[in-house]
Amino acid sequence: MGTISCVSNFIFLSKNSISSSSLPFFKKPIPIFQSFNFSSSSSLQVSASSTSGKAMVGENDLLIVGPGVLGRLVAEKWREEHPGCQIYGQTVTTDHHNELISLGINPFLKETKTDQKFPYVIFCAPPSKTPDYAGDIRLAALSWNGEGSFVFASSSAPYDCNDNGPCDEDTPTVPIGRSPRTDALLKAEKVVLEFDGCVVRLAGLYKMDRGAHSYWLHKGTVDARPDHILNLIHYEDAASLSVTILKKKLRGRIFLGCDNHPLSRQEVMDLVDKSGKFDKKFQGFTGTSDPLGKKLNNSNTRKELGWEPKYPSFAHFLGVSE
Repeated sequence: MGTISCVSNFIFLSKNSISSSSLPFFKKPIPIFQSFNFSSSSSLQVSASSTSGKAMVGENDLLIVGPGVLGRLVAEKWREEHPGCQIYGQTVTTDHHNELISLGINPFLKETKTDQKFPYVIFCAPPSKTPDYAGDIRLAALSWNGEGSFVFASSSAPYDCNDNGPCDEDTPTVPIGRSPRTDALLKAEKVVLEFDGCVVRLAGLYKMDRGAHSYWLHKGTVDARPDHILNLIHYEDAASLSVTILKKKLRGRIFLGCDNHPLSRQEVMDLVDKSGKFDKKFQGFTGTSDPLGKKLNNSNTRKELGWEPKYPSFAHFLGVSE
């Protein structure tokens, strides 16, 4: 491919290498970091050198830390709301940079040093990818200029309920020290709130080929109890909820994202079987003693934000009755 040259902290695509029709979002100069270039092997090489000056950032520009499945949907929905904005994606590797570019997301590596700040920042990266989750959240918060919104896509796991009982935004969280997973999430959330950002605790994310149902279907037989209650939210709905929170420009708040239709593990897989949309056949759950779950309800979140999901239940998504 061609090269990208830096002029006064702006980068331009070589007209000889990429046509404006193939990448229309590069028609205007992109204010970002120095020393970006595409190698002939098509992998994006990013220098970790720091920038000395600040580039111009639009009032609706968005930084997505961890532009995976959820982050890409957030980008899509954000661009629908703000057609002229620039969207940036911070990643750990260059593995998916070409994909991100094709989606109109300007990628750069986490190690790239810059003093650039953005009006809107959303952190979508999972804790499994880093040894210092709270530290990564802090770095993301430092990339926020405080003008729009800073949102952290967290998990509903910290709610302290494991008896299949009711749970909402006001349910207490588990104490620090109970498990490494919830510790990482709660410490990360604490950093977000210290920066006056917002947290959205998401239930189990899914789409047709991703989520608990897909994993269990692949396994065939699962050593877990079938009566454990779990909660779901479609990836598209998680993205629309996140965008709604970003647009509200709220400060220091915690919201909950779920479809308000909790199901047992067995009910989930019964719906999968009933839908007839999957080739594989699930064999069953064999566990008897693992913990139970919780029944999430986010009516308060919906009322305050004026938000409703596109897919009100897993059954609705699959096109079957419960």
